[in-house]
Amino acid sequence: MTTLEGKTLFITGGSRGIGLAIGLRAARDGANISIAAKSVEPHPKLPGTIFTAAREVEEVGGHALPLQVDIRDETQVYDAVEKTVGEFGGIDILINNASAINLTGTLETPMKRYDLMQSVNARGTFLCSQACIPHLRKAQNPHILTLSPPLSMKAKWFAPHVAYTMAKYGMSMCVLGMAEEFRSAGIAVNALWPRTIVATAALQMIPGVKAGQGRKAEIMADAAYVILTRPSREATGNFYIDDEVLASVGITDLANYSVKPGAEPLLDLFLD
Repeated sequence: MTTLEGKTLFITGGSRGIGLAIGLRAARDGANISIAAKSVEPHPKLPGTIFTAAREVEEVGGHALPLQVDIRDETQVYDAVEKTVGEFGGIDILINNASAINLTGTLETPMKRYDLMQSVNARGTFLCSQACIPHLRKAQNPHILTLSPPLSMKAKWFAPHVAYTMAKYGMSMCVLGMAEEFRSAGIAVNALWPRTIVATAALQMIPGVKAGQGRKAEIMADAAYVILTRPSREATGNFYIDDEVLASVGITDLANYSVKPGAEPLLDLFLD
C-alpha cells in the first residue's frame, strides 16, 4: 500500500483544526509537514500555534517546519515555499486549508470582512498554488487538495451569505481550472468538503450550532489521506465529499467520528 512516508506537505492554516488533523495523519507515516499559518502566540479563544502544531507532528513521527505565514502576502508565501524546499528538498503536496468565514448578508457584511475572505480564500488559494506548482512538477506523485465545496449555481447557496459563498467558490474555481491546466503535468488538483459540520473553531461563526452536532476533524484527515495516496494522474478534477471517499475504501461506519456519540451530525453548507 502507498503511504506518505518521506513526502513533504505544505499546509496552509495548519496550526489547528482540519489542517492540523491532515498534517498529523500524514506525519504518522513519517511525512514532512510545513505548517504555514499566522498563529505564533496563543489565542484566548482559538487553541494552537505553529509551534504547538510542530510538536504534535513530531510526537507522532513526522518532521515539522513551523512557518509564520500570512497567505495574503505574496512575499511571505514564496519565502515559506523556498524555506520548505530548502529544508525538505521539495514539495509533494499542497493543502489549501486556510480560510476566512463570515456568514452575513449583503447589508451586514463590512467591506473589511469581504476583502479578508476574498484575500484569504480565493486569492490565497491561487497564490499558494502558483508558488508550489513549479516544485510539484518535480514530484513523483504531486497533489493539490483544496478544502472547498462542489460548485453549484443554486441561488440558495448565495442568498444568505453571498460574500462568503463567492470567496469559497473562488477556491473551488481554482480547482476546476487548475485540474485541467496541469492535467498533462500529472499534478492532481482536487477539492474535499465534509458531508456534515466539523467541530473546529470555525463553528463559532455559525449561529446556534454546537460542537456536539458535528464530526471530528479526523474524518477529513482520513479522507484526505485516501486521496493523497492515489496516483495523481488517475485522480484529478474531483470535488470529493469525505464520507464518499471513505466509503470507496470500505469505511462506512462513521460512528467513531462523532463528537457526541449517537448524535445525528448536521449537514454542512453547500450540500443538498
